[in-house]
Amino acid sequence: MEQTILIVEDEEKIARLLQIELEIEGYKVVCCNDGFAGLTTFREQSFDLVLLDIMLPNMNGIEVLRRIRTNDQVTPVILLTAKDTVEDKVTGLDDGANDYITKPFQIEELFARIRAVLRQSLAKKQGTVSVVEADEVLLQVADLTVNEKTRDVRRANQIIELTPREFDLLVYLLKNKRQVLHREQILEAVWGFDYYGETNIVDVYIRYLRKKIEQGQEMELIHTVRGIGYVLKEAN
Repeated sequence: MEQTILIVEDEEKIARLLQIELEIEGYKVVCCNDGFAGLTTFREQSFDLVLLDIMLPNMNGIEVLRRIRTNDQVTPVILLTAKDTVEDKVTGLDDGANDYITKPFQIEELFARIRAVLRQSLAKKQGTVSVVEADEVLLQVADLTVNEKTRDVRRANQIIELTPREFDLLVYLLKNKRQVLHREQILEAVWGFDYYGETNIVDVYIRYLRKKIEQGQEMELIHTVRGIGYVLKEAN
């Protein structure tokens, strides 16, 4: 089945190049040159993936992303950004982007990232079907519980709000609780095999998770294994 990609990019030459290359690869492509038009088009049509520039007229890409994620947590979004600091990239990922790529980029790298997030999206959709049909199952360690179906996260029965990426990371840790996980394992499982960003993004998100699930709690659940990675478990 032909997959449809929405490109929201105000640089006409870049947008046109991406459209041509993606259509050659067999994708159907729709282009918009400003943030407001991109958001409107997204809401009016169905897309399998969004390529979203951050610096856009009328409405910037981060705001477009936030509004997309208000009602849609599933459609993959890859940010196109000229900014090259970890903080800028984390901001986009924290607001619900699946990945980012920094301009200028090689088209082959972009294709790899597109394939990776589309695979992840398909796997999640297939997983969602099985969860809906099955009885409610909670992932748990100590007094921390996660309901994958409702995305409800609680510590000592207190609701914890997580971003989509933080939620995916926590679910992976819970499904592998008491196992020491290398940073590379976490990166591949949560961000995708073809992720080309900085590996310290794992450390950044572990820090975010710790702040949200351990602040004010006596028991630490996420433990650092020096030189290797992390493990989620009750205190010894």
